[in-house]
Amino acid sequence: MRFIKNIRALLTSGAGILVGMPDAESSADPFALFNAWFAAARKGGLYLPEAMTLATATPEGKPSSRMVLLKQADHAGFVFFTNYTSRKASELDANPHAALLFHWPILQRQVRVEGAVQRVSREESAEYYHSRPRGSQIGAWASDQSSRLDARATLEQRVKEFEARYPEGEVPLPDHWGGYRVVPERMEFWQGRPFRLHDRIIFERNQEEQGDAWVTHRLYP
Repeated sequence: MRFIKNIRALLTSGAGILVGMPDAESSADPFALFNAWFAAARKGGLYLPEAMTLATATPEGKPSSRMVLLKQADHAGFVFFTNYTSRKASELDANPHAALLFHWPILQRQVRVEGAVQRVSREESAEYYHSRPRGSQIGAWASDQSSRLDARATLEQRVKEFEARYPEGEVPLPDHWGGYRVVPERMEFWQGRPFRLHDRIIFERNQEEQGDAWVTHRLYP
């Protein structure tokens, strides 16, 4: 089965590399294109196609980046979840702008997303939190994410303490845990092509129009 998925991925890759991307029309929907590319990555059997680089910065402009997992993508934006006391959360709360990068090497495709960031509602966070394995829910309580840890044994002891606190039934959502939504202002779709003559299509939100309106153009590779 894995072999078949790899063949499908290679065929999708070949089609993208040889045919390339047509010029986007003014009415084109970048989310529809993202969904199509994401579906191709999943169909091709790529490991964790939902993995994305999240880049944040301090108010002084010092950047940092890390890998997180996409949990929802629609016209409202791209959602991921984390500990609100983590470094990424502290930077996002102080400077609510971020960049995302999806990279699917076997397809020779990248998607770059830039935009403002907002916390999702507590109801949305709770819905996702309670869909996670129980161990992950306990882990959200036990981990003081991004804080200094003296020894692994300390973390394991904290896990035991919270397992004892919540031995059965629903594990409540911690106040310090939840989601963020990146609301895109700019999205770039990059398709690898022969001789490094790659396709790059840009979508930028039209600030002069209400709703989900975009303007689009190509970039030199």
